[in-house]
Amino acid sequence: MSKTVKYQPSAKEKSFLDSVENGKYDRQIIKGLKKFMSNNVPEDMQSFYSIDELKALDVLRGTDRDIESRMPVKVTRHYFELAKNSKPLQTLIKASPKETYDLDGAADPGKQMDYSPVEGLIHKYELGLIYVTNTCSAHCRFCYREELIAQKEVERPDGTIAPKGLAQIADIVNYIHEHNALVSENGGRHPQTGREKLREILMSGGDPLVLSNKNIAAWLSALAQAGIESIRIGTKELAFYPDRIDSTFLDMLDKFHAQYPQISLKIMVHFNHPDEFLKKDSNGQYIENPGGGLEWLENTRRAIINLRRREWVNIDNQAPIIKGINDDPDALRIMQRELKRNGVENHYFFCGRDIIGHKAFNVPIEEAWHILNESQKGLSGVETHARLSITHYKGKTEVSAVTNDPLPGVPGAENGLVIFKLLRSAEDAPERCKVTIVGRNPEAIWFNGYDDRVIYDEAGLYSMYDIAIKGTDTESLLEVGNA
Repeated sequence: MSKTVKYQPSAKEKSFLDSVENGKYDRQIIKGLKKFMSNNVPEDMQSFYSIDELKALDVLRGTDRDIESRMPVKVTRHYFELAKNSKPLQTLIKASPKETYDLDGAADPGKQMDYSPVEGLIHKYELGLIYVTNTCSAHCRFCYREELIAQKEVERPDGTIAPKGLAQIADIVNYIHEHNALVSENGGRHPQTGREKLREILMSGGDPLVLSNKNIAAWLSALAQAGIESIRIGTKELAFYPDRIDSTFLDMLDKFHAQYPQISLKIMVHFNHPDEFLKKDSNGQYIENPGGGLEWLENTRRAIINLRRREWVNIDNQAPIIKGINDDPDALRIMQRELKRNGVENHYFFCGRDIIGHKAFNVPIEEAWHILNESQKGLSGVETHARLSITHYKGKTEVSAVTNDPLPGVPGAENGLVIFKLLRSAEDAPERCKVTIVGRNPEAIWFNGYDDRVIYDEAGLYSMYDIAIKGTDTESLLEVGNA
């Protein structure tokens, strides 16, 4: 393996980096089930898991159904305080034997290693995603990156097997320069994908905000210097530890903006349930604000306000719909309304992904569509921007519609249809907005639940499965759909 070349920041970057101050944080993290099993946690946390729950988890330790081999246990004091009075948040953060009852799932969800030209980089769509860390302040049990967080070995396209590595600044910067030079030489389009230059990067992991301000700043300035125009920071810190958005972090952002004012910065937050940011009374009810809306937790509200004061920062929320956590239209309605009221855009809701153990978490696709659409009844148009997405190996796909009535004359449509629309193809930009239509299956939690029900596959979502597409009069079907 070749040795990584150390990145040499420019004078402009050095000037910025020298001005950055690291903050000090006391997340009071409890890491590992062993601490709960041995009562080696603060007294008020000792009843978070019941004796029976701990026994059920203990018997699985060291077996092929070991819970922490699938996903390590981790929780902050802040999140514990919320979760102890919230069943949905307990489901999100507490380990359960259900996670390993059925270990079906992909070792490399989304076949990400097929799109990893450089270690720690996933280059799909017009976006590059970089793994800058492999942990978070706390761990969601349904995490889409369970293979990275648990440092599992995955097979790469060349046949080698190893855990996914983290991105290194020098490697990523070199790739950006080389890729964009090729685009420029080809008249502004990539010769294979037809895409324009790589101009947007999502810093992910793990959670980038577990890194120090100086580490985050090093990434921001290097990406800006490399020609990246828009940088996203994916984080759940506003739920797990909102005090991370402190004066030193905000000062770092301000200094970055002063040096690179042309760069668009997006904070992609991850709220799953309104219990993560709203106050509740002694009866467990949300508290109305006399000025309108509902009362927020002070530190979470302060973090949002301080980010919003910087007009060059956008804040967007996206979250999967997960069984026992937010598969509730009323909870999603409250969340969407309150987020938009407080300056956070509703970006995406997701169907569950095909991670290992996904059957313990995933809500059926058609049910997720129904939940989201029910949740948006009573919301204004600007509050309902979020769409329902499900990440196919071919690309990000919207669940556009689920019909209830049969479609006369269309074989396979006797119980109604599900319409998928390819929002972003992982490989080929011109494939955007092509559709796939399948017959309904209320039990389907992943695309393979429709393998035998494909009616029309313009998007090619099922061609990889060598499915014999049913003989259908496509023109008649499209005429009905356009009526």
